[in-house]
Amino acid sequence: MSMFSTGILVLTSPLQTLPLRIAPVLSSAAQLVERTLYVHLHPGLNLSSGSQPRPVFIPPVVDLSTLITRLYNNAADVCGHLDVRVLLTNMRAQPTACGGTTSPNCPFPTPQPLFHCPEVVLTDFAPQDPHQSHQVKQCLEKYTGNCYVCRPGISSVLLHPQLVKLLENRDAPKDDEGQKAEPLETYSDVVVGGTFDRLHGAHKTLLSISCLLANRRFVIGVCDQAMLKKKVLKELIEPYSERVQRLREFLQDTKPSLQVEIVPLEDPFGVSIVDPLLKCIVVSEETRKGGEAVNKKRVENSLQLLVLHEIQLLKDAHHDEIEEEKISSSSLRSRLLGTLLTPPKDPSHLPPTPYVIGLTGGSGSGKSSIAKQLEVLGAVRIDCDKLGHEVYQLGTEAYHKVLQEFGSEILNEDKTINRRALGAKVFGNQERLKCLTDIVWPEIALLVKQTINQAREEDKEVCVVDAAVLLEAGWTDLVHEVWVTIIPEEEAVVRITERDGISTEDALHRLQSQWSNSKQVKHANVVLSTLWEPEVTRKQVLKAWNLLQKRIKQKKEG
Repeated sequence: MSMFSTGILVLTSPLQTLPLRIAPVLSSAAQLVERTLYVHLHPGLNLSSGSQPRPVFIPPVVDLSTLITRLYNNAADVCGHLDVRVLLTNMRAQPTACGGTTSPNCPFPTPQPLFHCPEVVLTDFAPQDPHQSHQVKQCLEKYTGNCYVCRPGISSVLLHPQLVKLLENRDAPKDDEGQKAEPLETYSDVVVGGTFDRLHGAHKTLLSISCLLANRRFVIGVCDQAMLKKKVLKELIEPYSERVQRLREFLQDTKPSLQVEIVPLEDPFGVSIVDPLLKCIVVSEETRKGGEAVNKKRVENSLQLLVLHEIQLLKDAHHDEIEEEKISSSSLRSRLLGTLLTPPKDPSHLPPTPYVIGLTGGSGSGKSSIAKQLEVLGAVRIDCDKLGHEVYQLGTEAYHKVLQEFGSEILNEDKTINRRALGAKVFGNQERLKCLTDIVWPEIALLVKQTINQAREEDKEVCVVDAAVLLEAGWTDLVHEVWVTIIPEEEAVVRITERDGISTEDALHRLQSQWSNSKQVKHANVVLSTLWEPEVTRKQVLKAWNLLQKRIKQKKEG
């Protein structure tokens, strides 16, 4: 069966039986949908009764909250490539007016538009008579069309035959229909806070349960610059505007009736300690202390205490040794290391071989150690620091230009340039430093080109230009891709002071005179980090190298 970009899954099983069915249902749906999977919950929906069923309001109950957590957890395990979104428009404690009259069972006065238009509707509904399949599909399509704006001529698929096979080895779930569902207490105004980088299953659980709890208004504090300083791989965090846009899109799909307010979070508390209308804050076991600190501040501000509603953390079944056990944005960012973050620029001005990588990074970032690892893997390493020494050699063009510009007092007794004396001439003087780099950098670039040409003559496939000033010098036109190595500033300071025997102040001054990590990352196609153990770096480099080989192969075949 053909794949669909976007689908909507209508779950009809009773709430008590759904938890055991979620994983196989999602696994089956993932064979048909490749991008976005919406989930619509209507426990007990009968699609083969002979009459056309209509959507109804479903009161929030504790089992529903548990199911949402289970669903997003299972989705991360069995279909992590899908953007799964549980729709909650029909989940409401109090019915509202519909069509001008009070109607307790009309959550969709008109079909709700979704950001991604569904092309197929799927269901776990099992017809008692297989001959009813066509009738059930028609009923399902009409039901879905009453709820959401779908593509004209939407396809429909009954997942039941596949589910029977997937559930064969599982214990049969027990129906506890006689057991009364525990209602979930809801609140007029609910607040949460977080980074919300690369919106994932744990975020969606937090947001969805908050939507379930909120009747009127949902306030979200999103970490801005001041709150990102301590984050792991903060340079890879999406811009604030992008994170907010993703949140708005998700929440508009999830529960459009809510009044959503998204505000920047510049401190751990934000609006939660000053907004008198807030009633509930949603936390996890990890952030509960933060919720208690919010309430302490509210008492100081003579405001009502917030109810702390605690949700479960989602376990990450795929985490490795440097990642958290829970599903987290930092783990997702670490998985980006070594991958192609942005496509390379147009390389038409460069010969296709050798494929040239420009590797750069701040002082202490471990750039050269990565270059050496790439050399072991087969790349030709071009050490620009070494080439920089060559251009100063006695008799070279750069030698004469530097001598003319800075005078003979920079020479040693043997007429060679004293690099320390030259450095003293330009230290703290941007104008004089530019004079020097305008002489030296073009000469180094010429040597780089010569080395690349030599590698081409020797039929080498990959060159790595190891250059601390790759970006500042404007050498990106020499390379096919830019790879940047980053580590936190505090770690770089420790490494520099230990390696070079200089003070912390001098190390900081050196780092601050260079391009920041964030500025370099903006120009990067691939980002690497040596923050962890050497074996972790080795795996990163190997991953980057293998992915590079695939790209080179694709270019040749293309």
